[in-house]
Order: sequence, then C-alpha cells, then structure tokens
Amino acid sequence: MARWYKKKRFWFLLLSVLLLIYIGTIIYHQVKALPEGVSVATEPRSLSDDDVTFLVDHTYQQGDDEIVEHEIFDELYAAIENAEEFLIIDMFMVNETSNESRMYPPLSSEFSERIATQMERHPDLNVVFITDHLNTTYGSHEAEHIDYLADLGAEIIYTDLSQLRDPNPLYSGLWRMGLQWFGQRGTGWITNPLGETSPEVTVRSLLKLTNIKANHRKVLITEDAGYVLSANPHDASGFNSNIGIKVQGEFLYDLIESEKAVAAFSGGDVSMFPSEESLASLLAPTDGPLSAQVVTEREIEYAVIDALDAATPEDTVWLGMFYLSDRHIIEAMERAADRGVPQRIILDPNQNAFGQEKIGLPNIPVAEELVTLDSDSIDIRWYNTNLEQYHSKIFFVDRPDSAQVIAGSTNFTARNLDDYNLESNLSIEGPPDSAFLSDVRNYFERLWENEDGEFTVEYEEYEEPLGWVKYVTYRIQKALRFTTY
Repeated sequence: MARWYKKKRFWFLLLSVLLLIYIGTIIYHQVKALPEGVSVATEPRSLSDDDVTFLVDHTYQQGDDEIVEHEIFDELYAAIENAEEFLIIDMFMVNETSNESRMYPPLSSEFSERIATQMERHPDLNVVFITDHLNTTYGSHEAEHIDYLADLGAEIIYTDLSQLRDPNPLYSGLWRMGLQWFGQRGTGWITNPLGETSPEVTVRSLLKLTNIKANHRKVLITEDAGYVLSANPHDASGFNSNIGIKVQGEFLYDLIESEKAVAAFSGGDVSMFPSEESLASLLAPTDGPLSAQVVTEREIEYAVIDALDAATPEDTVWLGMFYLSDRHIIEAMERAADRGVPQRIILDPNQNAFGQEKIGLPNIPVAEELVTLDSDSIDIRWYNTNLEQYHSKIFFVDRPDSAQVIAGSTNFTARNLDDYNLESNLSIEGPPDSAFLSDVRNYFERLWENEDGEFTVEYEEYEEPLGWVKYVTYRIQKALRFTTY
C-alpha cells in the first residue's frame, strides 16, 4: 500500500511539474520581448509623387474571357536587372507548389533565374535573400529556387521563427517542451499539404508547420527602388490579384533597417547589408507633400485603428482584403459605422486557395456580421474570383483635405497583426489630389463600379445562411487559434 501510494504521488508530482512548465512555456512565449527592430513604425519622411508609385495586378472577367492585367513582377524583374550595388529580398513563398488544377506562370523559377543572371553579370552585387522555411516544408527538402543562389554568393537567411511569439499557444507549448528537439530533416513519405507537386514530407516537418506562424513579408530593395507588396513569386499565386508600392530615395534607409533587423535575429550576415555611408551616397534626398512610414507587425493594426477612429461622415473608408477577421479592427469598423462613416469593403470570398476548394472562412461570417449591423454605412462587395484569389491587402481613407493608404503584406487577422507573423506595410498620407493617392482612389473606384470589366459582385452573390458546421468551425478555430487567419 505504501509503495503504491509513493508511486501515485511520484506520478502526480511529475505531471504537476510538467503542467506548470507547460503553462509557463505558453505564457512566456505569449508575452516575451520581441527581437529588436520588430513591430515598428518609423518616423515619417517626406516624399514627392515622383518618389512613389502604385502597382496593381488585376485578374478579372470580361464576358466569357479571363483578363490577366499584371505589372508587379515586370517591375521587380526590371529592378533586379538594374541592381548593381545591393539586392535585398524578403519573400514568404518562392516555390512552384500547386495541385496542378491549371497551368500556372513559372514565377518562382523566373524570379530566381533573374537574380542568378544579375549576380553573374555583376559579381560584386551583394544579395541578401530572407525567406520562410515554408519553402522547404519546414526542413523536409531543399528550397529549389532559393538555396542554389548561395553557391553564387547570396546570403540566404531562413527566418528564425522561434524568436517570435506563438499564435497557436496550446500546441506550441508542447512543441517547445519536446517535439522541436527531434528535428525535421529526413526522407519524407507523407503527401505534402502545400500541393501535389511538392516533395513528400516528414511527420516532424508537419509538427513544425502546425505552429502556424511565418515570415509573411514581401519586400524587394535595390539602390534604386524599394517594393512592398502583397504578391508572392509563387507559381500557383501567378493569377492572383495583388497590389504593391514602389518607393525611391532616402526613404529606402528605413525599409532596409527593417529587413536588417530580421537578418540579425535570424543569425544572418548583416555585413552584407549596405553601410550608412554607402547609402548616404546612393540614396537621393526626398521632399514633397506626402508623408511616408514603414509600419510592421502590430504597428500596422495601431495605424489602421487610429485612422478608423479619426474618420468622420465626410470621409470614405475603402478596404480591399484577402482575410478580414481581426476583432480590434472589426470593432473599430463598427464604431466608425455608428458614427456614420461610409465604408466600402471588397473581400475575397475565400472559396479557393491555389486551386483547392475552401469554405468561405473567415470572410463570409465576418461579412455577415458587418452587414447585419444597424447601419447603412457599410457596403460590401466580393471580388469576382475564378480559380485565383483577390490577394490584395490595402486600406484607404479618403478625406476632403487629405488621404491615407496603408498597404503591403498584411491580412487583417490576429495572426498577422498581433506580433506573431512578420509583416511589412507602408503608410502614406498626403493631399487627396496627389498623383499617387489619386491612383489608389481610381483603383478602388474601378473595382467597385466594374469599369471595363467584371471585377466585383454584390454581397448577395455569396450570401448564405451560416450553417452550424461552418459557424462552429469558425468559432473553435478563432478560440483555439488553430487556424491560418
């Protein structure tokens, strides 16, 4: 009896200690300090209309035809071909994974081949390529279109996501306590969840993937220009509708510093980045009526909420978004609606991802919540997608005396905005009649009014009763954070 009691007491104490460690691990990795240079809003810098350009990829219907009207990657290829001093890249997805539902543009191979060609043409070109381990399916295979650039002299940096906070805490607590120590490399034998064309993966890679966090940035910088985008050089994303902003001049210093911070905490060689002295000679001073900032991670959420809370009934708020589910932003939108602020929202219907069918989460239940408010201020239209996504992430406040755009890589979800993922956006404000802000306004009006194409459809097109299965799935995923949105 005494032996049985001692054994029971031993197991009770052991489980109690493990539980305390588990809870402590969860709490610590929710509140721990972020790496230096993460979650920042830089000091505003002045820009002229000549220093900033709005870029757009449209895929839309025109009668029975699908029209692909894209410019972003042509811009990137031109920038790569003109780079002679440095090329800094931070891209989330650079691969050809798909389920082969259609022929996709070979964006990943062309992107990397352009870089390789320029490196061979200019051997002294410093190339820093920051990316996410998603491209190796978390250690199961090489990143075909990235790793070979290291042989040409590029500094390849896989982001150390363990330095970031955990968006999936119940699982990540277990992962950090033990599962991570088994590693991920080995011979894969499980079908890759990213697509049928991808190499098979190990169980350990899937266990790491389940942490569900990423370096989600899409940035490219040379001595001539910087680009902050919603677009990935990923084959199955080749038909997606996207946006981007090109900036020039000394503003690039702030963008470079935000990328240098990621390289530093991920163990990269920061000496590959240009020095302040070289940037002083390469980057031209800028001045003008526009005020621009780099905003990353949670600072993006703060900037959007501040703009919503300051909006008046004389303003118009525009939103074009792939995923919308962040409660803080939704509540700010509802407060603005209560004040009578007009809001025009264009959402992806979340029906497919890379050719695979989805069930409309999170946008369909969020849209239903917004349209059922006791307010006439919110209008919602769906982008008229086919087998592609409306992948844009752009927020715009159009005021009588000024306008502001916040755009880049960031979906409006807790995962993207609460310091879990790495994200990069630009916030640019200025006179509403400036060429850049007029281009943003014209972009939204073209989609809303279906000028020269069938870009968007009425809310009722995807309106459906939120069945209990979809509702419960949505709520459980949000409560447990076991989701990508």
